[in-house]
Amino acid sequence: MTAARSPLSPAGAPRPGLRERKKIKTREAIRAAAYGLIRQQGYEATTVEQIAERAEVSPSTVLRYFPTREDIVLTDEYDPVMAAELAARPAGEPWSDSLRHVLRKALDLGAGEEAELARLRTRLLAEVPAVRARMLENMSATGRMLARAIADRTGLDPAGLEVRIVSMSLVGGLMEVSRYWAEHDHEESLTELVDRALDALENGLPALRESHRKGHRGCHRADRRDGPRKD
Repeated sequence: MTAARSPLSPAGAPRPGLRERKKIKTREAIRAAAYGLIRQQGYEATTVEQIAERAEVSPSTVLRYFPTREDIVLTDEYDPVMAAELAARPAGEPWSDSLRHVLRKALDLGAGEEAELARLRTRLLAEVPAVRARMLENMSATGRMLARAIADRTGLDPAGLEVRIVSMSLVGGLMEVSRYWAEHDHEESLTELVDRALDALENGLPALRESHRKGHRGCHRADRRDGPRKD
């Protein structure tokens, strides 16, 4: 991720003002300091005070930008960018196709600019309970963003039960993709894993579909054996 803007930002987006650029520079300095220390000595041994010293800011500044140490690892600017990308997709495009397009674009660009960082973050997510717990807390914000995007595309109520279930299922699925990728030493393609997750969310498990079909065939055979009911 670049200091000035997310790699998904449109090329013609206006450049941030001086004040905002300073904030971005400070935020990125804090992140870089945290990631460097974590690589050197591990997550548990890295303190806010150490991060502040390396980033050349005060501990209070670190906490102003990132309320918890876990937020330094987890926070990014992808949610609003993904929402904008989804909103820009053709109106008649199936929702699943739009989602795949945006996620693939994000993964392709992210892999080119911060592949090593992505592996570090997912490893921490898989290995550090505090990071995983904070991620679960933060999922609700991403879920609400997706719910609004779904509502804009479908005309449904973003607070409706079905929309909330779909959006949070997607967010939870992507979190599990990250953990799975890390637990398997990042050997598989992250893009292919995301595709598999979307397939599972869209179509269900193959074994369950087959069981469902067998159940229906069994019911039909039973109906034929029983013959017409008599009063």
